Amino acid sequence: MPSPRFLTLDDVAEILNVSWSQAYALVRRRELIAIQIGGRGQWRVEVDELERFIQQKYAEARAGVIPADEPAPEPAADPPSEVPAAVPAPARGRRRS
Repeated sequence: MPSPRFLTLDDVAEILNVSWSQAYALVRRRELIAIQIGGRGQWRVEVDELERFIQQKYAEARAGVIPADEPAPEPAADPPSEVPAAVPAPARGRRRS
């Protein structure tokens, strides 16, 4: 029997060892390309697309690319030589009617 061309999100989640919700989030953010099939709109991911996604993640890891949903680490900065003066709040006056 030939291997299937399409995978369900359950299959994708199992292969990537993530939850179904995480697999669905990848599809929603269009990091992983999927199509909807049938009247109930079941998501299907082509095996080749999943492989492309995995290879892209490896390439990003090798290049040291930080994913967009994770904050970049703050660079170490020298402390300021003097503390800036506080900015005064705007004056509040009576409201005219």
